[in-house]
Amino acid sequence: MSGGAARHVVAVGSGKGGVGKSTVTLHLAFALRRRGWTVGLLDADLYGPDIPLMLNLKRDSEAKRWDFWRGGDVRLEPIERNGLQVMSVGFLLGEGQALTLSAPLLGAALRQLVVQVEWTGLDVLLVDLPPGTADLQQQLVGVVALAGALVVVGPQDVAHLDARKFVHFLRGVDVRVLGGVENMSGLLCPHCGEHVDVFEPAAPERSIWSDGVSLLGRIPLDTDLTKQAPEFDHVAERLVDVLENPVAA
Repeated sequence: MSGGAARHVVAVGSGKGGVGKSTVTLHLAFALRRRGWTVGLLDADLYGPDIPLMLNLKRDSEAKRWDFWRGGDVRLEPIERNGLQVMSVGFLLGEGQALTLSAPLLGAALRQLVVQVEWTGLDVLLVDLPPGTADLQQQLVGVVALAGALVVVGPQDVAHLDARKFVHFLRGVDVRVLGGVENMSGLLCPHCGEHVDVFEPAAPERSIWSDGVSLLGRIPLDTDLTKQAPEFDHVAERLVDVLENPVAA
């Protein structure tokens, strides 16, 4: 990896869309930054990059040519925002422009976004994966040596079912499962302060926790994301402990 290798490269995946994986990845990056770590964030969801919008970064003009994808030693500079080093295909496309690469070219595109970016002295590079267990997830394993993967899951049965598939994929390619984060884990009633389960939770025996995945933290629903900072700080603390002490996984 150019620009000084990251000490840890961590994939963040879900197996299912709609569980807030990109939101968790971004706020976990901020939480790790608050701990004093130098953090890179790669938005590897090539067909649906959301990180640029979340950081209020966008390219107004559409890309006219695909020289970037034609090989060669192209060097890219990450964009720095709020202390994070960030790279996304969304910086190379117009905001409403679709990526039209064929599946065989995805590996080359992903390699350039990881290896040919001038990351600088990273403690950790978080790689925000698209949902599922298809080409991009499989390509990533061959592109970079992962310290492990973090699983983001919603409380619902179907979210855990798809997340279990992602966990099994990781184990099948010998990627360490660092733990899981349950997002949208209920909310506090604004009137009585009691915890409310918005979604019916998965039966314990059907959850990824019963499949041996360590629960690193639960993130409640809240429109004010600043109120979730303590939960993300807790997850970051647990993740750092797992990364720095492999036996803690």
